[in-house]
Amino acid sequence: MTRVLARLRRPTALAAVSATVLAGCAAPEPEAGGEESVSRTNCGIDVAVSGPPERVYAAYQPAIEVAHALGLGDRLVGTAFLDATVLPEYADEQAKVDYVPSLPSREGLLAARPDFVLSGFNGVFAEDSADSSFGTRASLRELGVQSWILSPLCPSEDGLTDRAIDPATVTVESIYQDLRDLGALFDVERDAERVIDDLRRRIAAVEQRVEDAPRPSVAIVSPGDDGGYRVASGLDFGTRIIEHAGGTNAFADLTDARNVDVGVEELIARDPDVILTDACCDAGLTEQDARAEVSAITSDPALAGVTAVTDDAVHPFLFAHRSAGVRAAHSIELVASYLHPDR
Repeated sequence: MTRVLARLRRPTALAAVSATVLAGCAAPEPEAGGEESVSRTNCGIDVAVSGPPERVYAAYQPAIEVAHALGLGDRLVGTAFLDATVLPEYADEQAKVDYVPSLPSREGLLAARPDFVLSGFNGVFAEDSADSSFGTRASLRELGVQSWILSPLCPSEDGLTDRAIDPATVTVESIYQDLRDLGALFDVERDAERVIDDLRRRIAAVEQRVEDAPRPSVAIVSPGDDGGYRVASGLDFGTRIIEHAGGTNAFADLTDARNVDVGVEELIARDPDVILTDACCDAGLTEQDARAEVSAITSDPALAGVTAVTDDAVHPFLFAHRSAGVRAAHSIELVASYLHPDR
């Protein structure tokens, strides 16, 4: 459990690094405005490249899997902080890439000489975040390093965290747009469209099967150390996963942050029909490992009367499954199998 809470979000110690050292580690300044320049807007920031980036650092599960989905494995100069095993189709490529379980410091990042940083979460660029280690995107751009945050987690401005997310961006369509834009920046448009087509087809198939089915209430729950629980709010991409799978988030009305601590009384009052665990965070984590959280929830005497517990509807689920990225179709299929097994 300590590891779970650490992922949601643990402090990262930042070494004070002189401007001279940072400049020495930085990637070369790209030429701007060249004839081959490609530009796309991400979270209100213009991202321009004079040619396809060749040295990419990917931070967090969603970004790492997106990079592999687009066929960028041979351009990855480093990856960090997986929450679970990567999807099977990316396992071989990920095994060839340098990986560290924790985020590097800003100095460590720049030592890899990336020309592009792809992040699955906005906190890595947030000045007031426990995960902040890379600095703001603007400060990286000054050193010749472009960056991208997966759009469902766009902060309202550079340097802010999850509390500044616009709920309107937390959609599957935002993932598709990211893939198109990254496809253009990296000159892999065909790969991007292939991935989008696959996601659309699989998600549409699930939606068709559950279209007229009852919509059970679902809570994504992680046990806390103090007897309380942490749940995924309406601001979290997990809400979209649940909705596409034919359910509703029992905590959808909470929108101040992605992850919300609630007392056991609140969980009882919401009385979800289904509970999904939120197991995290290790590069080797699987759904089998999440069964420990299932046991922790079902064995809590205070939850004995909750519908999900009495109906044996507490299921193993991973934090990685509710992260916005190319895992979306897999996650929707999995949740639909829990909510509507007859379909």
